[in-house]
Amino acid sequence: MRNFAIGTFSMKGDGAPRFAGLVIDGKVASISDLSDIYDCPALSEKSVLQLLENWQQSLNDLNHLVEQVSTSGWFDEHDLLVHSPVDLPRQIFCTGANYRKHVVDLTVDSKVGPAGLNDDELRTWAENMMDQRVAHGEPYVFTKPVSAVSGAYDDLVLPPTTQKPDWELELGVVIGKPAYNVSAADALDYVAGYTIVNDISARDLIPRTDYQMLGTDWLRSKGQPGFLPVGPYLVPRQFIQNPYDLSIKLTVSGSVMQNETTADMLFSIEQQIAYITKYARLLPGDIICTGSPAGNGTHYNRFLVGGDTLQGEITGLGSQQQRCVV
Repeated sequence: MRNFAIGTFSMKGDGAPRFAGLVIDGKVASISDLSDIYDCPALSEKSVLQLLENWQQSLNDLNHLVEQVSTSGWFDEHDLLVHSPVDLPRQIFCTGANYRKHVVDLTVDSKVGPAGLNDDELRTWAENMMDQRVAHGEPYVFTKPVSAVSGAYDDLVLPPTTQKPDWELELGVVIGKPAYNVSAADALDYVAGYTIVNDISARDLIPRTDYQMLGTDWLRSKGQPGFLPVGPYLVPRQFIQNPYDLSIKLTVSGSVMQNETTADMLFSIEQQIAYITKYARLLPGDIICTGSPAGNGTHYNRFLVGGDTLQGEITGLGSQQQRCVV
């Protein structure tokens, strides 16, 4: 089977219409144009979200299409504007504190835990707490506004409301059919594919110091425009053999910050979907940000500033890059 991805693109220039594109080896062609050439009418004039609305049929048609096409004369990806592959998702769910080393590092860095423990003792305490959480707890999930979505190569505008903008490169899961009260055993049947997301966060705006009983404030800390670069592609699930064996790497201005794997995930994709659909209905095109591995700016006490460049990649899903501007 020939590997491919899909995404949303436009020609460079103001007001150019967006189109669903087929991506093979870095080359892009309009799915609608190909559908006319190769007689696949069900794929004609569809956005990526519309393809996801009837994903199994769309996937069958795309698999048939890619076996016929030649990429001769196709656009180079970098000659196009690359938008979020699902443009726009209707819902975004984020799973917090979902990587073991990430949570342990944050616990030690923030000195959160029983009084009187040194760093080694605090680390052991945090590791035991994670074991108990996995054995007896549930995922911790919150939502993020779709207005935060941006393309994989868009500039990241750092707002004046925060002094500590931080990165969280994560595996994104894209839903392929409506899901409600789904079991973990069946959960992957509802996944269309995977993408890269970066859950940009204002660390200094997470706690509500004016009313501490409220705890965390995800709106002001994660909801700014551009605080969720997505893409560049949606890679169908059939091409990712094991989503728990993917390298996640992010550099900031050339320095490696995150360099972990999805094997460190606490609650699996299946568990996250089962948990979310116990309380909410997932829709085609929805994105689940499955949690950040270790290596955020909080750990290094190094936050984003104007002029920084973020470069993120996940095995099999391509790479994204943002320039930070103020």
